[in-house]
Amino acid sequence: MNLKEYYERIEGDYSGVVSRLMNEKLVMKFVIKFLDDTSFDLLCKSLEEGNNEEAFRAAHTLKGIAQNLSFDKFYKSVYEITEELRNGGSANEATFERVKADYLYLFETTEQLRADNE
Repeated sequence: MNLKEYYERIEGDYSGVVSRLMNEKLVMKFVIKFLDDTSFDLLCKSLEEGNNEEAFRAAHTLKGIAQNLSFDKFYKSVYEITEELRNGGSANEATFERVKADYLYLFETTEQLRADNE
């Protein structure tokens, strides 16, 4: 799979991210670095522990990553949970499940992209 196909699969904005980061090689570098980010694990742990403040920070970080890399579908779900957690609020279980499903699909597809381009 090439980068354009990847963005089609994840329902992202390929042309937007390439335009913003100026070239496909740089986009690929940052997309692959996404695999090393621990914010989703922190979000899960914080929600489990009832630490909504830390969960908000983790969700907000994920939202920034999604926005910067034009992961549009994931951005929409992580935006929603970020807003639920803002100002000490709590996350709706259905929202978290949507974030989790979108994240896992994004992560697995990114792993496939990396394998296909090694």
